[in-house]
Amino acid sequence: MKNLLTRTLTGITYVALICIGIMWNSLSFLVVFSAAAVLCLWEFYQLINAQKRTKINPYYNCLGGFLLFLVTYLYASGIFDYYIFFVYLVYIVIILISELYEKQQDSITHAAYIFLGQTYIALPLALLNMIAFRGISGETPVYNFLMIFSLFVFIWVNDTGAYLVGMTLGKHKLFERISPHKSWEGFAGGLVFTIASAFIFAHFQPEIKLCHWIGLSLSVVIFGTWGDLIESLIKRTLGVKDSGCSLPGHGGYLDRFDSLLLAVYAMLFYVQLFIIQN
Repeated sequence: MKNLLTRTLTGITYVALICIGIMWNSLSFLVVFSAAAVLCLWEFYQLINAQKRTKINPYYNCLGGFLLFLVTYLYASGIFDYYIFFVYLVYIVIILISELYEKQQDSITHAAYIFLGQTYIALPLALLNMIAFRGISGETPVYNFLMIFSLFVFIWVNDTGAYLVGMTLGKHKLFERISPHKSWEGFAGGLVFTIASAFIFAHFQPEIKLCHWIGLSLSVVIFGTWGDLIESLIKRTLGVKDSGCSLPGHGGYLDRFDSLLLAVYAMLFYVQLFIIQN
């Protein structure tokens, strides 16, 4: 009972912070999600360091993830032109040159883990800016919190629906080698609930056709499920149950953002291909 209460309170706090960050204004969005990028990267690099295969400095590599989020924010919001990305390119060059002086036993592995964290975590979180500012307007930057909010709602509704249906009806394993508790029945249940939520967003954002809201929800469910499985694969490879213990009852930050890390690409591609172009 105590564990359930802890899990519930943590979940409410997490959802509240995400919603405040998205809905308040673009500055709160910057603060909350740049912090999320740093915290997720910190967990990832600490997991790698715990394996003692290599030693990564989490401080300046988390700073690198923050820089990527910040420069993408400045570009997507129209404050700076594309040349602002040179700031992040300086970080990449520094990392490569620093390998000459790190004296690592395996410099290739060391650099590979650093850049894996940047591409797996920092990049998709940074691309949230492109959805937030250009998800409807295209080239004209306008902060629209509803697009980002719908992405998270689709993920949350899918997780909840998949859990409830999977617990009651789940018999056929979705990907037993990686995640033995997920079932095809749960996947279908989450999909149905998420499509139902798309109808609600179509009501509040009629500029986007209902068929596209359904398409977005389908894309998020499919790629969000893959994102969840990819993080499970990483944890299984590293021999850990959770990415961390920062969120009581929920594991770590990566455990909460795993689905998002792939779902971002799905929503961004769908928006660019089918919504902005039309």
